[in-house]
Amino acid sequence: MKKIIAAAVLAGMMFVTPVFAGQMMTGGWQATTDTAIDEDAQAAFDAAMEGLLGVEYEPIDLLATQVVAGTNYCFLCRSTVVVPDAVPGYAFVYVYKDLSGKAEILDIQDIEFGAGVFEDEEAMTE
Repeated sequence: MKKIIAAAVLAGMMFVTPVFAGQMMTGGWQATTDTAIDEDAQAAFDAAMEGLLGVEYEPIDLLATQVVAGTNYCFLCRSTVVVPDAVPGYAFVYVYKDLSGKAEILDIQDIEFGAGVFEDEEAMTE
């Protein structure tokens, strides 16, 4: 499990490269130093997911935020298709919360793991 999260976080860092290059711009993405999901971010996530059918997204970490006319959030999520025996996956979920508090999904990007990421099924549950 730790391998999955580490790989996903590293992949997510590609979306916030201006922060790591020391070129933080107004409106640029700000990587979170503490990936815990605070109340505001959780409320935005829950409001955006309301009414979404077919896939359940469980936020694991808040990777980055972006201040615009409101706030954009980038969450690392565990995703599960709502069917029997579904195998969970992982995705980056981008949520926008406007200044009035209304939230919506901007984008969902499934994380594709290449061959060799998991040596066996047990590695997925560590």
